Amino acid sequence: MQLSVFLALFLPCAGMSLVFIVYVCLLCYAARYHQQQPNTITKPVTENGLSKGELEKLPITKGKDLVLGNECAVCLDDVEPEQEARMFPGCNHGFHLQCADTWLAKNPVCPVCRNKLDAGFFVPPETNPC
Repeated sequence: MQLSVFLALFLPCAGMSLVFIVYVCLLCYAARYHQQQPNTITKPVTENGLSKGELEKLPITKGKDLVLGNECAVCLDDVEPEQEARMFPGCNHGFHLQCADTWLAKNPVCPVCRNKLDAGFFVPPETNPC
Protein backbone atom coordinates (compact mmCIF):
# COMPACT_ATOMS: atom_id res chain seq x y z
CA MET A 1 0.00 0.00 0.00
CA GLN A 2 2.77 2.43 0.86
CA LEU A 3 4.52 1.57 -2.38
CA SER A 4 1.43 2.38 -4.45
CA VAL A 5 0.97 5.75 -2.67
CA PHE A 6 4.65 6.52 -3.22
CA LEU A 7 4.42 5.66 -6.93
CA ALA A 8 1.18 7.62 -7.31
CA LEU A 9 2.89 10.74 -5.96
CA PHE A 10 6.38 10.26 -7.37
CA LEU A 11 5.64 9.36 -11.00
CA PRO A 12 3.59 12.49 -11.87
CA CYS A 13 6.20 14.73 -10.23
CA ALA A 14 9.05 12.98 -12.04
CA GLY A 15 7.19 13.16 -15.35
CA MET A 16 6.47 16.87 -15.00
CA SER A 17 10.08 17.53 -14.01
CA LEU A 18 11.30 15.69 -17.10
CA VAL A 19 8.95 17.71 -19.34
CA PHE A 20 10.18 20.96 -17.72
CA ILE A 21 13.85 20.03 -18.24
CA VAL A 22 13.26 19.19 -21.92
CA TYR A 23 11.40 22.52 -22.37
CA VAL A 24 14.26 24.53 -20.83
CA CYS A 25 16.80 22.69 -23.00
CA LEU A 26 14.80 23.51 -26.14
CA LEU A 27 14.61 27.18 -25.15
CA CYS A 28 18.38 27.32 -24.63
CA TYR A 29 19.00 25.63 -27.98
CA ALA A 30 16.67 28.03 -29.77
CA ALA A 31 18.34 31.05 -28.15
CA ARG A 32 21.82 29.88 -29.20
CA TYR A 33 20.64 29.08 -32.72
CA HIS A 34 19.04 32.53 -33.06
CA GLN A 35 22.27 34.26 -31.95
CA GLN A 36 24.36 32.35 -34.49
CA GLN A 37 22.07 33.04 -37.46
CA PRO A 38 22.24 36.47 -39.13
CA ASN A 39 19.00 38.40 -39.17
CA THR A 40 17.76 37.72 -42.71
CA ILE A 41 14.22 38.93 -42.15
CA THR A 42 14.99 42.65 -42.18
CA LYS A 43 13.63 44.76 -45.01
CA PRO A 44 16.33 46.09 -47.31
CA VAL A 45 16.89 49.84 -47.12
CA THR A 46 15.93 51.59 -50.31
CA GLU A 47 16.35 55.23 -51.14
CA ASN A 48 13.18 55.98 -53.04
CA GLY A 49 12.21 59.31 -51.51
CA LEU A 50 12.40 62.76 -53.07
CA SER A 51 15.68 64.59 -53.48
CA LYS A 52 16.31 68.02 -51.97
CA GLY A 53 15.84 69.61 -55.40
CA GLU A 54 12.49 67.89 -55.89
CA LEU A 55 11.34 68.95 -52.41
CA GLU A 56 12.13 72.58 -53.27
CA LYS A 57 9.82 72.37 -56.31
CA LEU A 58 6.81 71.51 -54.15
CA PRO A 59 4.59 74.46 -53.23
CA ILE A 60 4.78 76.02 -49.76
CA THR A 61 1.68 77.59 -48.21
CA LYS A 62 0.50 78.84 -44.82
CA GLY A 63 -1.57 76.80 -42.38
CA LYS A 64 -4.61 79.04 -42.92
CA ASP A 65 -4.64 78.10 -46.63
CA LEU A 66 -4.87 74.33 -46.10
CA VAL A 67 -7.94 72.91 -47.79
CA LEU A 68 -8.63 69.61 -46.01
CA GLY A 69 -8.17 70.58 -42.36
CA ASN A 70 -5.21 71.68 -40.33
CA GLU A 71 -4.03 68.47 -38.64
CA CYS A 72 -0.60 67.23 -39.70
CA ALA A 73 -0.82 63.47 -40.22
CA VAL A 74 2.91 63.02 -39.67
CA CYS A 75 3.25 64.52 -36.16
CA LEU A 76 -0.51 64.56 -35.33
CA ASP A 77 -0.33 68.20 -34.21
CA ASP A 78 -2.35 71.09 -35.63
CA VAL A 79 -0.78 73.35 -38.23
CA GLU A 80 -1.15 76.88 -36.89
CA PRO A 81 -2.59 79.50 -39.30
CA GLU A 82 0.75 81.35 -39.71
CA GLN A 83 3.03 78.27 -39.84
CA GLU A 84 4.57 77.24 -43.13
CA ALA A 85 2.91 74.16 -44.53
CA ARG A 86 3.17 71.95 -47.55
CA MET A 87 0.13 70.75 -49.46
CA PHE A 88 0.57 67.45 -51.28
CA PRO A 89 -0.11 67.96 -55.01
CA GLY A 90 -3.01 65.90 -56.27
CA CYS A 91 -4.84 65.15 -53.03
CA ASN A 92 -4.38 68.50 -51.20
CA HIS A 93 -3.57 66.97 -47.80
CA GLY A 94 -1.55 69.45 -45.74
CA PHE A 95 1.37 69.01 -43.32
CA HIS A 96 3.93 71.05 -41.44
CA LEU A 97 6.72 71.99 -43.83
CA GLN A 98 9.41 70.13 -41.86
CA CYS A 99 7.18 67.06 -41.30
CA ALA A 100 6.30 66.86 -45.00
CA ASP A 101 9.90 67.22 -46.13
CA THR A 102 11.11 64.58 -43.68
CA TRP A 103 8.35 62.19 -44.79
CA LEU A 104 8.77 62.82 -48.53
CA ALA A 105 12.55 62.40 -48.31
CA LYS A 106 11.86 58.77 -47.34
CA ASN A 107 8.49 58.03 -49.02
CA PRO A 108 7.17 59.78 -52.14
CA VAL A 109 3.57 59.08 -51.13
CA CYS A 110 0.98 61.00 -49.14
CA PRO A 111 0.93 59.75 -45.52
CA VAL A 112 -2.86 60.04 -45.41
CA CYS A 113 -4.16 58.52 -48.65
CA ARG A 114 -0.96 56.92 -50.04
CA ASN A 115 -1.35 58.90 -53.28
CA LYS A 116 1.96 58.58 -55.14
CA LEU A 117 3.56 61.81 -56.27
CA ASP A 118 3.57 61.81 -60.07
CA ALA A 119 7.03 62.05 -61.64
CA GLY A 120 5.57 64.42 -64.26
CA PHE A 121 5.19 67.05 -61.55
CA PHE A 122 8.95 67.65 -61.58
CA VAL A 123 9.31 67.93 -65.37
CA PRO A 124 9.23 71.57 -66.43
CA PRO A 125 6.37 72.40 -68.78
CA GLU A 126 7.29 72.81 -72.42
CA THR A 127 7.01 76.36 -73.60
CA ASN A 128 5.33 77.14 -76.89
CA PRO A 129 7.35 79.71 -78.88
CA CYS A 130 4.36 80.66 -81.03
